[in-house]
Amino acid sequence: MIDLNKKIALITGGSRGIGAACVKLFAEANAEIAFTYQHNSKAAEELISVLGGKTRIKAYKVELNSEAEINNCVEEVVKDFGRIDILVNNAGIWNDGSIDMDLAIWEETININLTGSFLFCKAVVPNMKKNMFGRIINISSTAGQRGEAHHSHYAASKGGIISFTKSLASELAQFNINTNSVAPGWVDTDMCTEVFSDTEYKKSIEKSIPVGRIASAEDVAGPTLFLASDLARHINGEILNVNGGSILCG
Repeated sequence: MIDLNKKIALITGGSRGIGAACVKLFAEANAEIAFTYQHNSKAAEELISVLGGKTRIKAYKVELNSEAEINNCVEEVVKDFGRIDILVNNAGIWNDGSIDMDLAIWEETININLTGSFLFCKAVVPNMKKNMFGRIINISSTAGQRGEAHHSHYAASKGGIISFTKSLASELAQFNINTNSVAPGWVDTDMCTEVFSDTEYKKSIEKSIPVGRIASAEDVAGPTLFLASDLARHINGEILNVNGGSILCG
């Protein structure tokens, strides 16, 4: 039902987890795809190998804390694909951090999760304005809505994403650019491998979720695809929770 034929999507952090699931699902919807990765060139190459016969796809290596590299990436994507219709700001990090964390840990998380998303939007928006069309989907988190003990830096970065999303929604709507966010709860990806290695803890999380299971990366990619489609053309500034009903804060 969702067809993104002739649409160009840029998906950050597309080599693994939620980003890779988005790359695959957007490819199934016939979008042409540019995606970024930071270190995992092998995973990026494997994605291209699998999907290259279905759609036009290319990977770009980007350091997420470098404005110059982000700007260069966007310039290269526009050069290679002609324009950018859809931006999915997915790339990010998650790690422990109590209030006594080093400043460097705080700054790294804010710089990658929040500032990186800002820089990608800043670089992409002029092209979208020129074409009078754009869809921006920022991946936030329920942690950004309710806070998260021992992860205040992560929660702050994702809370910033939520406010940033709402601000852009108002600012850019006149240019036919819709800005929304998908806010996952727990997701079973390699980012959580260490945490979920404690099977009893994983079971306790599953029991706390009304639907009785932890989301897969594909569970998050689906709503992201929806927000990128014409089905969501009148949705702007929305924070779409994807957490199985575990946190009801819309």
